[in-house]
Amino acid sequence: MDVTETYDDSFGIEVILPEGGKTAPCCPHGPTLLFEKVSKGGEKGRRFYACSACRDRKDCSFFQWEDDKVSEARLLAREAENRSKRPPFSQQEYCTRFRKFASLPLDEKKFCQDCQLLLLPRERDAHSSHRCTAVTASQLRRPSVLLRPLDNKKSNAQYLFTDRSSHFLLDTLAGLGYTKVLCVGTPRLQELIKLRNLANKHEPMKSLLLDIDFRYAQFYSQDEFCHYNMFNHHFFGGEASSAVVQAFLRECDGEKVVMVADPPFGGLVKPLANSFSLISQTWRKLQSSDSSNADMPMMWIFPYFFEPRILECLSSFTMLDYQVDYDNHPLYKHGKAGRKQSPVRLFTNICPRDVVLPKDEGYRFCSVCQRYVWSLNKHCAKCNVCPSKDGREWKHCSTCEKCVKPSWKHCQTCGRCALPDHPCGQGKGKEGCFNCGSLQHKRKACPLKDTHRSRHRSNAKSGGKNLSQHPLYKPKAKRKSGAARRAKKMAAQAV
Repeated sequence: MDVTETYDDSFGIEVILPEGGKTAPCCPHGPTLLFEKVSKGGEKGRRFYACSACRDRKDCSFFQWEDDKVSEARLLAREAENRSKRPPFSQQEYCTRFRKFASLPLDEKKFCQDCQLLLLPRERDAHSSHRCTAVTASQLRRPSVLLRPLDNKKSNAQYLFTDRSSHFLLDTLAGLGYTKVLCVGTPRLQELIKLRNLANKHEPMKSLLLDIDFRYAQFYSQDEFCHYNMFNHHFFGGEASSAVVQAFLRECDGEKVVMVADPPFGGLVKPLANSFSLISQTWRKLQSSDSSNADMPMMWIFPYFFEPRILECLSSFTMLDYQVDYDNHPLYKHGKAGRKQSPVRLFTNICPRDVVLPKDEGYRFCSVCQRYVWSLNKHCAKCNVCPSKDGREWKHCSTCEKCVKPSWKHCQTCGRCALPDHPCGQGKGKEGCFNCGSLQHKRKACPLKDTHRSRHRSNAKSGGKNLSQHPLYKPKAKRKSGAARRAKKMAAQAV
């Protein structure tokens, strides 16, 4: 099944990337994204702005039609709300506080669990009724252990790498000669790099953490952390943060920069790919002329069933077989509590044969594919690839002329392989164009797409449609969670 069509079209929402010179309204999470509803009949719906980071209006209630004229009073109220949601301290203030905190005697170092804040002596009375704990030197070096992980699956859930995955990533990057690591949403990797430097047993590496969780500003200098939203490429610190990132991306004296990103799995691929491309463009402009046409080396960590969507946005990427585990995820980890195989993979534009996967964990090198693969990913002579995506051994279907999941069987009625209990005879319609129903192309290549959009604009001028009963535009108390439906769809694809 085409994940691109399933992920975007079955829900009828398309993200419209920012156009040059057009400024989007802002919510507490920075500039919003522009969305467009695509109806089953192919007509374009009214465009609207919504939060880039939150998939549920209970988490961020911002909503504005693209053609709305917003009053001055509403703009002022919106700005006041945005200010109220900002962190209690600036990045510079956090750095000053940390220096004072680090100089305190061990028995005076306290952390407020309720406020998630390192406390200075003069602040203890105000937090006397809160749960406060002592802070050790090792916890200061590993803030991801001290901080409570955010757990809202619809907006900012934080899943942290296991030590196994963190060490693999760091050892791999060091082995490839990278000396600077841009950590986008990967606090565990940032911590491990700093601990590695303290051990003084290897060549020092530099790291910069970009994360939407401002709590990490308490533990790092301004050159080590930037408050950042990867869905809209927004730096909350403004030009100062942008300057920090540009200085980090500049390669001098033989330095090599690589980016490792671990976005929330419920996030939209298209805006993420756009943000990563913008980072790559910045990197390219800062390098010598020899790198003018090159892409910044990157690793994007995401579930394997998003492969078609990621490759559509970033064609230079390849999905590797390495399975990434998380400490606090109920499913995406090894062991009795999780799955036998984690569905999370590495997508990278680094040459696959250069990323050596550990033999003692069950990986081997395929001389034909010229990359390392999972032991059960057997090379198919007919397809001439190691076809498995999910860690199981796939089988070749001579009728479909491709390898499929072991749980699938060929259905003569549908003319394709599918699960034995699939709704027979209903598959073909879903594989065509969402716009006009043709089986010959997908919606994005539909010749009627612009016609439908023009028709909608004409309807809008004459009064438009009544959308009050549409599930997307219902009041938020009645609106169903799109994140829950997406999660269900993702789980079905993983079977």
